Parts: sequence; C-alpha cells; structure tokens
Amino acid sequence: MTEFIKKQTANFRNDVLSGVTVALALVPEAVAFAFVAGVDPLVGLYAAFMVGLITSIFGGRPGMISGATGALAVVMVTLVARGNEMGNPDENLGLYYLFATVILMGIIQVLAGVLKLGKFVRLIPHPVMMGFVNGLAIVIFLSQLGMFKKTIDSEKVWLQGNQLYLMIGLVALTMLIMWGLPKIKQLKKLPEALIAILVVSTIAILSNFDVATVGSFIRDGGGEGLKGGLPTLNLETFAKVPFTIESIKFILPYALILAAIGLIESLMTLNLIDDLTETRGNGNKECVAQGSANIITGLFGGMGGCAMIGQSIINIKGGGRGRLSGVVAAVMLLIFILFGSSYIEQVPIAALVGVMFMVVIGTFEWSSFRISNKIPRTDLFVLILVSALTVIFDLAIAVIAGVIVSALVFSWENATRIRARKRMKDDGTKVYEIWGPLFFGSITTFNEKFDVKNDPDFVEIDFVESRISDHSALEAIFNIVEKYETAGKQIHLKHLSEECKELLYKSNPKFKEVIVEDIDDPRYHLAANPESFTKGLFEK
Repeated sequence: MTEFIKKQTANFRNDVLSGVTVALALVPEAVAFAFVAGVDPLVGLYAAFMVGLITSIFGGRPGMISGATGALAVVMVTLVARGNEMGNPDENLGLYYLFATVILMGIIQVLAGVLKLGKFVRLIPHPVMMGFVNGLAIVIFLSQLGMFKKTIDSEKVWLQGNQLYLMIGLVALTMLIMWGLPKIKQLKKLPEALIAILVVSTIAILSNFDVATVGSFIRDGGGEGLKGGLPTLNLETFAKVPFTIESIKFILPYALILAAIGLIESLMTLNLIDDLTETRGNGNKECVAQGSANIITGLFGGMGGCAMIGQSIINIKGGGRGRLSGVVAAVMLLIFILFGSSYIEQVPIAALVGVMFMVVIGTFEWSSFRISNKIPRTDLFVLILVSALTVIFDLAIAVIAGVIVSALVFSWENATRIRARKRMKDDGTKVYEIWGPLFFGSITTFNEKFDVKNDPDFVEIDFVESRISDHSALEAIFNIVEKYETAGKQIHLKHLSEECKELLYKSNPKFKEVIVEDIDDPRYHLAANPESFTKGLFEK
C-alpha cells in the first residue's frame, strides 16, 4: 500500500495542476457534446465526472482522460430524437432510452474486456493510427469553429467586426502564452495551459470585454447554467423504458455502435499515450473500467463516454502522468458544478478555444507530410482515407475501413508472391519447389504453376519455403493431388508443417501415402520447429 501511494504521489504537483487545467477544458466540451446529443448540459457534465473518475482510478492507462465525447454524441442525437417520438412531447422519453442504452453499452464493453478483446487493437496498422490522429485533430479544430458564432433569434451566425477581432485576439494570446511559456527557462515547468486560461480570463474580466463566456455559451444553447447538485440514482429509467423485445431491438444497435466507437477511440488513444510516455497501458483493463463507468453513468443520469484524445494530450503535455491527474480533473469538475459555477461561467470561451487549437497542433502528425513520398502509396491512401472518414462519418467507420483496406492490400501483395521453381531429378521425377505464403489469395496463382497433363509420372511438391495459412490452402493441395492421381500419376508432398499434415490426415487418410514423413533436411527442421533450434543455440 505504501509503495502504491508513493507511486501515485511521485508526480503530485504536475498531476494536480494538469488535472485542474483539464477540468477547465472539460466544461465547454461536455456542455457542447450534451447539446449535440440533444440533452441537458448537466447530463454531459455528470458523464464527464463519473466516467472520468472511474476510469482514472480503475482504467488501464494512467494519465488518460475520459468523459463525454463528440464521437458518441453524434450517434446519441438520433437515438434521443427517435426515443422522443415514441412518447408524448413533454415526456422526454428519448433521454431515458439514452440512459438504458448507455447501461447496455457498458455491459458490452465489460464483456469485451473480460473476453480480452482489447488485444485486437494491435491489429490496427500504423497508417490507420496516423490517419486516426490526423482526422481527430481536424474534427477537434472544426468543432472549435462553432465557438466563433453567436445566437441571434435562435439562429447561429458568425461573429463580425470588433467581436470577431476580439475573439481572434484572445485566442491568439492564449496560444502565444502556451507557446512561449515553455521557452522561458525559469517558467517552463509551469502548466502553460492553466496559466494561459487564468491570464486571458483576468484580462477579459478586468477590461469588461464583450466576449462569449462559458456561462453565455450554456445559456445560448438553451441551458439554465452550470450549477447543479450531486448526481442521483435515476431509477425512473426502468419505469419509463419497458423491458420488452421491442425496446431491446431499438436500443441494441445503438448500444453496439456506441460500445465499438468508445472502445476503438479509447484503445487508440491509449496506444497514442503509450508512445508519448514510452510506457505500456492495459487495453483489457481499460475496456472493463470504461464499461463499468458507463453502467454507473447510465444509472446516475449521465450520457456515457470514453477516452478524450484532446484532454488526454492536454494532461500529458501538462505533466500529468499518474491516475491522480484524472482524479483531480473529475473532482474539480464536480466542484465547479457544485460550488464554482459562478466563477467558471466567467471564463472566456476564447481562452478554451486557444487551448484546444494548441491541442490540434500537438495532435496532428505533421510528419505525415514529410514521409508522404517515402512510404508505399497504399499506406498513404489508407492514411488519407482514415483521416477523411473520421471527419465525414465517425471514428469506428474510419478505423474499420482502414483495417479492411490494409488487410486487402496485404492479402493482394502476398498473393502475388507465390513462386514455383521447377527442376528434374536424375530419376526423372519433376520437383516443384514452392516459395511464398499459400492462402486464399494465392491459390489461383498456385494452381497455375502446375502442368498436370505434360508432367512426368512422378512428381514432388516441396513446401520448405512456403507456409500453409488457411483452409483454402489445404483445399488447393487436396485438389492438386486429386488431379495428378486422376491423371494416373504419382505425387508426393514434402516439408509440410505438422499442423498442415495433421489437418490433411483428418480430411483423408490417403494422404499418409502421399506425404513424405522421413526427411533429412536441416532447413525443414528449422522452419518446422524454430523454438527447438533457438533452445539448442542457447544450450550450446
């Protein structure tokens, strides 16, 4: 226990200051995403508090910040709207369907963690990761442009004249402070984002500038203000949402989509922070923690959430490394809601936009421009595709599409690598030496290598430089043996792996006569059992 406390307090100052900065940045984000989803701002704020606190304590990645996110909100808006249509206009039934969906989403995520599905994030190629980061940076940037608008007669219009210039000036000042502070040797350890917010807020308040603030932003969106109480158990959901097949059919697709988006965004953010901090997180632990957080959030009237890449990078750049930074961010957010609402509502939106613009600059993989002519064109295509789909649709569609395209490209490239070197033995036997992976994509090329009609009566197929990868490959071997035997010719297979031989024996006992078992070839033993070879080396 003592070691645990020492570990968590080793970076105490940076974790606390970074957590406070993140809490300030969480307020407008959570409120904005609540408006996107079509629910009250407190629903987003409670989600940011509960999801952030639980995942910070129990999650698989210290320093990662979770809360209400735009990727989930854009799916939730349709769910809430359709839910409202199923009841009376004043019943607000869509909100209760949202809570029920968030609970189911959490259950699915817990199951993903228990079944250890988090490891599949390793299958995401690097171009997909870069595309995800670039796309998300663009999404964050575009989401901040809405802050340069004001509401007139319930309609959003762009700022003009002095209001626009003042907004741009305060944003630029915030960015300048964040850029310049770390360059001053005596001040580089200070949390630049928090200092920038405090300085710009002080200037705006003392100068009585006519600028949008957190408070005006909430009221323009239809909210009544930031202040609220402690979240309470919302058992009304179970009374409003009937436990029927129809209800489950309605919420299950949304729950699956939300669970997938949440896990993909969180696990990819986890990988990104792993790279930034040169440490290793636990994906499966994060799945369980995030799922548990969403179950509790749904029960207490929150909109659910997942990892937030923008806030996570603010935290990491601010020196937050431990679980304490996330805990402080969540607790400070609750304090703002309970006691500090009047002060937080005075913070200019421009200061928070400036912080997020610096996050965009820090998030975007600028190296992708430098390496664009140095990587394969297919990788560049995947990078651009994922970036575009992240902006146009959502993260889940972008990543899944990127992985599928990468897999197809990999399969196609390997399908063209199958080779067959032909030679004749002194006894007249024709030998086909197969090179390259044999799988579903290469079996057509594999079949074209053989000349059954014109080959001699004795044929050998040598697989020492080839690997049998799937059932399609086994079927191709079976078919080629059938063709030679139908033509009245004798065929033997050499250097097949133990797994392949076992499967062929199961499919047809006659392969015991076709496969050559007694082979004196060091290359084959090395390929078939590399562990034994390595063990022997170390023993020597």
